[in-house]
Amino acid sequence: MPPSNPSRRTVLAAGGLLAGGAAWAMTPSTSSAAASSASPTDGWNKTAFTYGMQKPWNLDLGDRYSNSGGVHRMWVYDSDEPMSQGSSTDPRTEMRWRQEYTSGQHMWDADVYLPSGTNGATFVQILRVIHPSGTPATDFMLNAYSASGGTVRAYDSTVLRTNAYNTWFNVKLEHNASSRSVKVYFDDELVLTTQDRGPATRHFKNGVYHHGSGRAEARFRNLTYWTR
Repeated sequence: MPPSNPSRRTVLAAGGLLAGGAAWAMTPSTSSAAASSASPTDGWNKTAFTYGMQKPWNLDLGDRYSNSGGVHRMWVYDSDEPMSQGSSTDPRTEMRWRQEYTSGQHMWDADVYLPSGTNGATFVQILRVIHPSGTPATDFMLNAYSASGGTVRAYDSTVLRTNAYNTWFNVKLEHNASSRSVKVYFDDELVLTTQDRGPATRHFKNGVYHHGSGRAEARFRNLTYWTR
């Protein structure tokens, strides 16, 4: 059953409940033994956060979202309506984090589960909610595709993980908005370092924003917000 007021909740990060533009460079990373002994969250502070839910405008939230045992499950179909009537955006069921920022260091952290068949959906992103005209609407996205037993890509290019279907794995998305650095960790291993797309006001989102075909689903647990 979804929470009684799922449109807004305050969550302490440790709680287990709480989801084409300018050119940019991406660098897949390897970890040394020394680096792997340290946690990506060393020196960071767990921070409370709130979120709102976005879903097809003509459906009840419970038609596309459930929360059971601390697992947030979100799904959508390619034939679903957008979140606002008349919008040209793709269908989605997402948690829209309310914490907006223009500077400082921020990290999204969660265990993620991608069921078989999810193809072409963004499951976490840094959205540039206010950005200069002519600049991209996102700083970064992780997308799921059906190839190779479930492939996770940065946008639709760099492959970061294969055989990702039907298993829990931890994802940390770190953004230093002051230095413009974006880092991605899978199971606490650094897999990508890149840059954001310039000054903006942004926030995190997670769920399924569906650019692909058929049914898309993602599940999340132990959602945590870190800052420093």
